Amino acid sequence: MRFRNWLMRVMAGRYGAMGMDKLNRALNIAALILLVLSLFLGRTGVGSLIWLLALACLVWGTFRSLSRNIRGRQRENEAFLGFTRNFTGTFRGMRDRFAQRKEYRFFRCPSCRTWLRVPRGRGKLNITCRQCGERFTRST
Repeated sequence: MRFRNWLMRVMAGRYGAMGMDKLNRALNIAALILLVLSLFLGRTGVGSLIWLLALACLVWGTFRSLSRNIRGRQRENEAFLGFTRNFTGTFRGMRDRFAQRKEYRFFRCPSCRTWLRVPRGRGKLNITCRQCGERFTRST
């Protein structure tokens, strides 16, 4: 109980007291993967370099958790989320289109490249893009 109270006093006003954000979680996962990889590579030059990268990830994550500059750490996390949003959104869209492939056909708008979903088995349809208003005909 005394250790918990001491830890709460130390972490008061620090970024880590608010919980773990996505960037810290990614740093910890990257450090774990790099450490395991460095174990397999052994004491080679590449293995040592990967071990140093893992150590840098752990140090950066610890620094972020102990930092009192909460707004700065939030900006770092927002920048990380903005950077990863492009990747995760692309894969999420692919997964959703794959799951719905039996009920729907997916087409890209020829002008703005937006994905459009159309029910299967309706024959030839005139499709209107909801983004740009482009009209085109496709067979479902």
